[in-house]
Amino acid sequence: MTAHRYVLGQVVRMNNKFGLSPETAETYRITAILPAREDKLPQYRIRNDEERYERVTTEDSLEAIMDQ
Repeated sequence: MTAHRYVLGQVVRMNNKFGLSPETAETYRITAILPAREDKLPQYRIRNDEERYERVTTEDSLEAIMDQ
């Protein structure tokens, strides 16, 4: 089992916005810790309060902006 770097509720930023709209939110909160993909990359569900939906992303696409 692959260890996850971030914890539930932690505030993070997407470090790669390739393919996303320039208006994409800056900060997100981890709302769920998901199982790792087949390539062993841990996954997370993230949400910004200004968006009406959640996103699923891999750990390598995130960076912490607030120490927990």
